[in-house]
Amino acid sequence: MSKVSTIVTHTWLAGQIATGAKNIIILDATNPLPRSAQKPLKDYLAKHIPGALFFEIDAAGPHHSPYAHTLGPPENFEKYVGSLGISNNTHVVLYDNLDPVGVFSAPRAWWMFRIFGHKDISILEGGLKHWVAQGNDVTTEVPKVAEVEYKATYNPDLKVSFEEMATNVKEQKFQVMDGRGKGRFEGTVPEPRPGVDPGHIINTINVPFTNIFDSEKRLFKTVDEMKKMFEEKGIDLSKPLASTCGSGVSACCLALGAYMCGKEDVRIYDGAWEEFYTKNKFRAPELFFKGSAK
Repeated sequence: MSKVSTIVTHTWLAGQIATGAKNIIILDATNPLPRSAQKPLKDYLAKHIPGALFFEIDAAGPHHSPYAHTLGPPENFEKYVGSLGISNNTHVVLYDNLDPVGVFSAPRAWWMFRIFGHKDISILEGGLKHWVAQGNDVTTEVPKVAEVEYKATYNPDLKVSFEEMATNVKEQKFQVMDGRGKGRFEGTVPEPRPGVDPGHIINTINVPFTNIFDSEKRLFKTVDEMKKMFEEKGIDLSKPLASTCGSGVSACCLALGAYMCGKEDVRIYDGAWEEFYTKNKFRAPELFFKGSAK
């Protein structure tokens, strides 16, 4: 179990920076929303939290997968995070630089660290947007770090396979929630990736990832509000649960929300709708609902 807070505030992080905390590494884990023209690395170089490094969620990937954001092998993760100066004992603090949502892809990085056995991981409440709005400093200075050794310990219990997802349509051994917006889920809005039609896996519950935030403040809902939201969506947090989306990013937002509610074993299907639709569109179309939007 983690020894640190899953969500940290701008006040706490500013205090850590001001006192020169040694065992913390801050990562800008921004990955753009679908159809966004945002260039995360360019934005990082223009403005980031002092001391922060840039974390590319695909840099530790398999480098050959036809599907976006697929999780890579442990050795790729070890090499990449070690190059960022991160050891197994480092407290990693993740944040996003996205508008209008404050948090989107940092939970994906959070899940990646968790599945490879890292214990001390936090996410900055509200991301860079909230950090700046509260009057905190930003910089263009890119810190220099020495490469260190990192040892990953893979936890297969945090991931669900394509085969398990296909079988579960009929067996329903676990609940599945989908973090995409209502339009993509119902097939009335096109998917952002070529060759992938909108729709959803049969027996999946739509829980758009934005539901974990307060709609006005764009900060995380309270635990009680989060629990109520999941209940109203038909998700039973006492039962086995997996999370999916379009490409394995917003699924992790829902897993984070459940984690905040005390459910720490949500499994991620990171092949997501892209893989499920592509593999089944000719072989087993009865396993999904396909929408009409193009």
